Amino acid sequence: MPEVSYAHGTSDQALIGTAIGEFFHRIVAAHPAREALVDRPKGVRLTYAALGEQTDRLARALMALGVQSGERVGIWAPNRWEWVVTQFGTPKLGSVLVNVNPSYRLRELGFALRQSGIRTLITAPGFGRSDYLAMLEDLVPSLARGRVAAEEFPQLREIVVLSDAAPPGMMTWSALLARADEVSDAALREREASVQFDDAVNIQYTSGTTGMPKGATLSHHNLLNNGYFIGELMRFTPEDRLCIPVPFYHTFGMVLANLACMTHGATMVIPGEGFSAGDVLATVEAERCTALHGVPTMFIAELQHPDFERYDLSSLRTGLMAGSPCPVEVMKQVQTKMHMSEVEIAYGMTETSPVSTQTRADDPLELRVSTVGRVHPHVEVKIADPATGAVVPRGEPGELLTRSYAVMLGYWENPGATAEAIDAARWMHTGDLAVMREDGYLNIVGRIKDMIIRGGENIYPREIEEFYYTHPKVADIQVIGVPDHKYGEQVMAWIRLRPGETATAEEMQEFARGQIAHFKIPHYVKFVDEFPMTVTGKVQKYVMRDVAVKELGLDAAAGEQMA
Repeated sequence: MPEVSYAHGTSDQALIGTAIGEFFHRIVAAHPAREALVDRPKGVRLTYAALGEQTDRLARALMALGVQSGERVGIWAPNRWEWVVTQFGTPKLGSVLVNVNPSYRLRELGFALRQSGIRTLITAPGFGRSDYLAMLEDLVPSLARGRVAAEEFPQLREIVVLSDAAPPGMMTWSALLARADEVSDAALREREASVQFDDAVNIQYTSGTTGMPKGATLSHHNLLNNGYFIGELMRFTPEDRLCIPVPFYHTFGMVLANLACMTHGATMVIPGEGFSAGDVLATVEAERCTALHGVPTMFIAELQHPDFERYDLSSLRTGLMAGSPCPVEVMKQVQTKMHMSEVEIAYGMTETSPVSTQTRADDPLELRVSTVGRVHPHVEVKIADPATGAVVPRGEPGELLTRSYAVMLGYWENPGATAEAIDAARWMHTGDLAVMREDGYLNIVGRIKDMIIRGGENIYPREIEEFYYTHPKVADIQVIGVPDHKYGEQVMAWIRLRPGETATAEEMQEFARGQIAHFKIPHYVKFVDEFPMTVTGKVQKYVMRDVAVKELGLDAAAGEQMA
């Protein structure tokens, strides 16, 4: 009888049974003088002792504001040192950190504030072309009168700006930290002692198939253990220095990077608020980084940088490529040209904290460039027939399911969506089609869901479709992903206009600017009279994709080999 597609990750190392704050105290005590955090653009360097002091101060300041255990503290900012302080400070008082995507616009920001019930929002003044403060003033008109009072967001009490000055109704980061003197260390320790490792500590919004994002709610136990075992498989030690160009708001930055470093006393290095290939290369050289993370598009940009050859990257040893299908040829170049002989691939999803499978540093080259690895320690995976739920033999495709300590608590205040994602036996349904090889290594071969992955960003077409239904000229719309050399996939919209209407692609793209994140705006727009349908009236998106590939000349991108 053939072996079935099931594997579990055995390990001699037990799971960590403490909350994040308690474990962080242990790391500070073990490595007080070691550099914990470097924000190169801001010129900030913090040892673990100093980072410990900063996180304690933030926790006490939030207590002084009246933030209670379980209340939500949001952070809306690109990568900067205060983000890390907030990540490790909020768990100490038992609050729940809500990661707000830096690319969010009005509609998405308003939804996140309302749905999660954010009580205190920590925000940058802006990022790129986005003026965060102007958006907040639009959403909360009472700010013009010097206070936060909005019927739409009844739980919002304070807005903290990462700046030397704050508009009326908001406070600066330094003014917030000054409040810490109102709360004693003993009071903070008493609060910390009440925090349990199964408590919720983080809400991460993933694009929703029903029109709006869903808040994956993750516990201390979820995140701490996943970060620890990611670092273990990368052979992290306190000597490692990780360059982090991936965003903190995403699990890639927050867990695969920050928590993997913290749990091993390693150094987190920020090359910039957003991604710049030149900044990454310069930072690796200047800081003698031993590790570098990124989605494939980041590594491609670094390899293709005009000054690539002049940078000394010889300090690099390892890193993770994840977040999007990884081109095999790119992996090979990263190993050779960037000196990352131990670079690994990781696979997972936000709802599983996120990593479920990972290649190993000592895996043969063929496995490290052509698979997403094997099951993580203390994790189970199986491949099941999507129609019957039966586990398929190895070598046959089916839906990848995972079960472990890492599966989320659920979607925030959304039991219906939670029940759809996690079955009665606590298996998380990923929606990805995979094959488990005879040796236990996995390949992702497709997706049951029509999710689009563009440069590491998960995009669900339904969310974009719902938005465009508000356009007065749009009668119907179907959104698909089409292959792209640079980003893996691009967003394409097929639009059926109302009778008598005319429109241009540019008009449709302009309609979305400032309303939804830039990466969700359709790159391609096709106007049609009808969609390909089944006899039962279901839209055949795979037919649409095939047509688009041919019409747009994307055959080469569609055929590129991925892990």
